[in-house]
Amino acid sequence: MKVKELFVLHQGNGLELMHIGISESSGINFISRTAQNNGVVAQVNEIENITPFKAGCISVALGGSVLSSFVQTRPFYTAFHVMVLEPKKEITLQEKLFYCMCIKANAYRYNYGRQANKTLKNIELPDIIPQWVYDVNIKTITTANSNANILPLEVEKWGEFTLSELFFISSSVDNNLLNSEAGTTPYVASSSENNGITAFINAKPSQKSNTLTVARNGSVGATFYQAKDYCSSPDDIRVLTPRFNMNKYVGIFLKTIIEQDKFKYGYGRKLGTKRIEKVKIKLPITSNGSPDFTYMENYVKLLPYGDRI
Repeated sequence: MKVKELFVLHQGNGLELMHIGISESSGINFISRTAQNNGVVAQVNEIENITPFKAGCISVALGGSVLSSFVQTRPFYTAFHVMVLEPKKEITLQEKLFYCMCIKANAYRYNYGRQANKTLKNIELPDIIPQWVYDVNIKTITTANSNANILPLEVEKWGEFTLSELFFISSSVDNNLLNSEAGTTPYVASSSENNGITAFINAKPSQKSNTLTVARNGSVGATFYQAKDYCSSPDDIRVLTPRFNMNKYVGIFLKTIIEQDKFKYGYGRKLGTKRIEKVKIKLPITSNGSPDFTYMENYVKLLPYGDRI
């Protein structure tokens, strides 16, 4: 069957986030054409005379990350070039997720800047849903935290530090192990997904856990906290070993800050060791001007779902 046979297709709102008030408590999400975070880029205020789309609908990016498809769990507005699919009949969450996967599988057809505005409705979907779709047990993730718990950032009071002040920066001692036989050791390379892990290989880990990895090629600037011992690409990854006592909460905070500079490495620029050493980031500070790692830890712990990390 075709998409149009199973869903009513609604054009998205075509709104611009810069013209909408950001909210911490509205429960209304703003969906863009990103392939990350279920398409959600912010939580926004309700707009007078514009009714949000209902939770349970599917959002599909028509441009950008074309055919990135997500089941929306909250009411939402959309940016430009996002289509909203409303099921014509009652279907389960498992079925919706299956159809999202099937729609996304057609993304390769839209290389070279093609958009799916006119063709989404005619994409073919399976007539029969496999039994394994129904056998999957989807557990609801809950959190004891709320947006009201979040600590104020007060960025204007932060101090500036170079990465070399905070970390020992090194490259991997591994050979390129990507073609090794399958095993249980994570192999980190220049990916912006899956915590940078591109394979699990049969090799002894050469890098310690509780470090950060930064991609210098490919997805340049992609930064991840590594919670397990691992191997990494010597050509693509630089390892940041903390000069201080770091834990996973502080690591996630720092990973997020470091990645704010990713935009600087477009157009083929690489991020070598010497350049990484000179990268400057701003961080919360204590009264004596040193990084306030306790604040960073508490900030992440108090975020919604921070208690599930």
